[in-house]
Formats: sequence, structure tokens, C-alpha cells
Amino acid sequence: MQTSEAHIERLAVSVCTELRLARREICQDAVRLFEKDMVSAWVRSVLRPAEICGLLVGARCGHWDILSDWNVTLPGTPKPPLVPPAPPPPGAPSARLLFLTDLHWDQAYAPGSDPACKDPLCCRGGRAQGPPHAGAGYWGEYSKCDLPLHTIRNLLQHLARGPPFQLAYWTGDLPAHDVWQQSRADQLRALRTLSTLLRKYLAPLPVYPAVGNHEATPVNGFPPPYVHGNQSSAWLYGAMAEAWEGWLPPEALETLSPGGWVGVPVCRSCSRSLPPQVHIIGHIPPAHCLRSWSWNYYRIVNRFEGTIAAQFFGHTHVDEFEMFYDEETLSRPVSVAFVAPSVTTYINLNPGYRVYQLDGDYPGSSHMVLDHETFILNLTEANAPGAEPRWQRLYRARQAYGLPSVFPADWDGLLRRFQADERLFQQFWFFFHKGHPPREPCREACKAALLCALRSGRSADPSLCRTLRPRLPFAHVQALWRQRRLC
Repeated sequence: MQTSEAHIERLAVSVCTELRLARREICQDAVRLFEKDMVSAWVRSVLRPAEICGLLVGARCGHWDILSDWNVTLPGTPKPPLVPPAPPPPGAPSARLLFLTDLHWDQAYAPGSDPACKDPLCCRGGRAQGPPHAGAGYWGEYSKCDLPLHTIRNLLQHLARGPPFQLAYWTGDLPAHDVWQQSRADQLRALRTLSTLLRKYLAPLPVYPAVGNHEATPVNGFPPPYVHGNQSSAWLYGAMAEAWEGWLPPEALETLSPGGWVGVPVCRSCSRSLPPQVHIIGHIPPAHCLRSWSWNYYRIVNRFEGTIAAQFFGHTHVDEFEMFYDEETLSRPVSVAFVAPSVTTYINLNPGYRVYQLDGDYPGSSHMVLDHETFILNLTEANAPGAEPRWQRLYRARQAYGLPSVFPADWDGLLRRFQADERLFQQFWFFFHKGHPPREPCREACKAALLCALRSGRSADPSLCRTLRPRLPFAHVQALWRQRRLC
């Protein structure tokens, strides 16, 4: 086995280097980090050689059917009668929800370092060559760079000085994108340091956290619960249970430790005669998941549309949303998954965060989103000589888009307006990138791909985009948008 592992390591490093995915040293570090888990997965796998080849190389090599259809079992009781969402009564209380996601603290960030290096993550190491201000900015940089701790601390200080919040959702991705060299100690340092900072500046605000795909090492390495011992996720989930003990009740911590998920009652005045309203929070948006998982989640949202008051996700680093429609006609808006922008700058973005206004905590409340605001730190201004960082509101959704409310039907209507109103769509493109869009404008093909993505709450479903009448084949539209994914 040792000889086989050594052969696999040499082959993987050679392929990584020959394809110029990274310099040889990074290829070696990445392969060594991922090798043990990859080999263990292969040893445990029930896939035949042709299926493994199809997974790694593609359909021309073999058939990999893990994406084949399967169905989650839903309750046999009839779906309750639909009650269309309605604005709260006059004078009803509202709640301010702070939403933080994708902080990506780079423990090696160095102001003045090279922001245009050839490695997968820059703004670290020695000083950059060139003029005095050519290096990475003190507060962050428009490049493939993550954030220094002092920027995250400044954000939390700013939040502590502002208007109060009633609760906060924090949806993961705490470590940086140096995924080829991370250790468990690095990941735990990020978890404990950032959890301590949030508690210091936001206490006594209740914070409800979720696990991101970057919390583990190797990245995305979350073995299922039946894997025990050193290769299990116990080292991470146990540390999370300790770090978040003050925020989550004991029954939630019991599910966190083995499985990485929690269920927490938040509202205090829900009547027992009414079905409880649910907020779903997570890291990766549903349309970014594997096909069968994504489609089953779509079924769950349809079945429980009267219970799910809102969905909140992060992961993509940009400001977007995903629509859900009834499964019968794919035309009636059922729900919307809000995808909030990242705190980190990775890649070429301003730091940002989101504040949601919710229907408040009172008997009969819908607990739905009533509006949302996005705030940014303009790095061009903040990094100017002698300047102080100033977190500022970029836009408010209802005001910017002329929405009567932010219920699912409003976002569906906005998508239709984007098709006809180019100025409005370009404004969305600006907000999508947190006020720092790429130099290349989003024209016909890009626009078709983005609108298709916004309409698709489940992955790999061309029928969701047909109403948009794109001129390009769905496979082309899908490929275009995959090129723009940041994480």
C-alpha cells in the first residue's frame, strides 16, 4: 500500500505541475494534504474501476452514477392550504438580523506584499516590487487575497457602535484560501479566534452559526458520521461545540458534535395553534449542490412552503439570490434563497456584510424578510494615505429596485424587469460585485447565464430557464456561469 500511495503521490504532483495548476511546491503540499483522505475514500468506495474513471476523467472514460435520481421521503399528510404572504399589520414590530459570511481570515496577510503573485492566494510574504503603494493595502486588496485580522476586528467594532440587532446568523468559511498548507491547528485557531472576537464585540447578541466548506482540512473534507477515529470530523465538531456553547442550547450542541448541523428555536411568542415558522441557514446555496441533493431540497421547500419563512446562505462571495417555484408548473414563486455577499475581498471585491429586516417577534408574525441592506468597506477610499476605514451602506433592496415588498413574487417580477430594463440589470451587476464590478461588462451571454442562475433554486435543470428564452443552449449557459464561481 505504501508503494501504491507513493506512486499516486508522484503521479498527482506530476499532473498538477504539468497542467500548471500551481508551482511544484504548492502541488506537492496539496497532494500530501489530500492524499490520505483520498486513498481512504477509494479504499472504502464501492465504485467499480470504470465508475472511478468516469468520476475523475469524465463520461468518455466511464459512467459515474452517484448523481442518479433518489427521492427523500416526505410526510404523507396533505399539504396545508396556501396562505399568500402579506405585509405585517401597521405598527407591528420588526427585527434587525445581522448576517455575516465568508470572513476568510488570512493569518499570513501582510500589508505591502505582492497582490499579483502566481500562487492561488496572494497578499502574503515579503514586500512587493515597484512604487511604495504598489503592494497590498492595509485594510485589504482587490485581488485573489483574503483579509487581515485587523479588518475583521474593525468591522466588528463598527457593528458594536451601530444600531442594535436582535439576532445574528454566521454561515461559516472562517479560514483563508491557502488550502494547500492548512493544518488542523490552523483551522481551530481561526474558529476560536473569530468566535472570541464575535462574542467580545457583539455580546449579548445571540449568534446562530453554520459550518462552511472551508472549516475542515483538507478543504471540503467532511467524512460521514460512520467514519470514526482520527479521520473523522470529531476534532472539528467537538471544537465548534466548545466555541459556540454560549450561543447554542445543549440539544443543538448534541446534533452539532456528530453531524455538523443544528436546529434551534428562535422565536419566543409563536402560538401553539399555528405551525412554527422556520428559517433555514446554511453555507452553500442549494443550486450549487449535487443534482440529487439539490432537487430533493427543492421538493422539501415546495412541501413546506407555508412553514419556511426564509432561507439564508453565503459561499459565493457575491450578492445574489435563488428562486424556487412550484414543481407542477415552475411558474408560481414559492420561496427565495437569499445569498449574501462575503466579508472577504476574495476575488477583487470590497469587504461587505448584510442586514435583514424581519417581521418581528409577536403572535401571528410571519418572520419573513421585509427588506435588506448591504454594507461595504470601499477599499479605494480606506487604503488612501491618511484615510480611516468607513463602512457604508451600498444599497437597500426595496429602494434600489423599486419593490413593494421582498416576497418571492417580488423577486420573480424583478427578474422579468432585468430582462427588459438594461439599466436596472447593470445596477444589479454593480451590487452583485459589492460596488467593484469587473472591467468586462456583463452583456448578452453573461446576462443570460446570470438570470438563469438566479431563477434556478435547483441545479442542472434547463426547464427553469426556458421562460427566459435564452438564445444559447442550456449547457453553454451553465458552462458560462460556472466560469464565474469564486469558491
